[in-house]
Amino acid sequence: MSAQAKVNIWGVLAALGAGIAFSIIDTIAKFLSGDYPLHEMVLVRSIIALVVLLAVIMPLEGGYHLLRTHQPRLHILRCLAVLFANLCFFTGLAIMPLAEAVAIAFATPLIVTTLSVVFLKEKVGPWRWGAVAVGFLGVLVIMRPGAGTFQPAAILPFLGACGYATLHVLTRRAGGSEAGSTLAFYPMFGFLLISTVVGLTLGDGRFSDGSNPGVDFILRAWIWPAPQDWPLFIGLGVAASFGGYLVGQAYRLCEAGLVAPFEYIAMPMAVLWGVMVFNEWPEPQVWLGSALIIGSGLVSVWRETRNHRPASRPRPRANG
Repeated sequence: MSAQAKVNIWGVLAALGAGIAFSIIDTIAKFLSGDYPLHEMVLVRSIIALVVLLAVIMPLEGGYHLLRTHQPRLHILRCLAVLFANLCFFTGLAIMPLAEAVAIAFATPLIVTTLSVVFLKEKVGPWRWGAVAVGFLGVLVIMRPGAGTFQPAAILPFLGACGYATLHVLTRRAGGSEAGSTLAFYPMFGFLLISTVVGLTLGDGRFSDGSNPGVDFILRAWIWPAPQDWPLFIGLGVAASFGGYLVGQAYRLCEAGLVAPFEYIAMPMAVLWGVMVFNEWPEPQVWLGSALIIGSGLVSVWRETRNHRPASRPRPRANG
């Protein structure tokens, strides 16, 4: 196996880990969205995630000097992209069924693969396009989308997918000079600042009258978390910390077109959480769709281990 193939394997594993972490975030966020406003969930999540990142991940990766960046403008753009993505996706998640919102958000790999060709000049061959297409087919098999799926609220997770795709492409562009923990830190810090400002200015709930579920979720009044909900908030923060770090690692190590299909792991994970958390046993088409999703990722891994062509851009530093 070539050195680049080994790097690709590590990048793929990071993408899978990030997908699992984000599926946990989606499940917890959906569970908490009926009682807490978005800005409160984001604020508490960001505080916990930053503590984990600064106390555990960053020292292990090399130290706090990694906070220095030579690309501040790029990080500002990444923060804006992920803030937009979170606002759209989690608002959609609060007013739509979990599986429908997640499935629509799986337009992200298709958008990432397309943007990587246009803006990063990456060469995406038929194997990668095929992996994305088969993975997306698996999502469609699971969802069996009909007229009910394409309700007006469905535009929210799709816009979120566009935001996430932009974030991933910018992460890939920054990856040659920034460590994974650096890539994770700045969006989390941006979340912390924005959610604090929103909480201080709009957190009294005066603009929430309960007439619109999406607006109510964004502008609902801040309430102190109930004791039984603190473990969920902590889990939200820990998952966000590791998910943000792993997705940064994935896109800095590998070409975006390779990493994107492995984000589909979140769909089988949504099935798993549905069984474990909500006792929702999947129907036969869910097993078929999950097999297509996982199979597309395995085929991509097999192909990359046999592909010895050099990466389309310089490999990032070994220490980040």
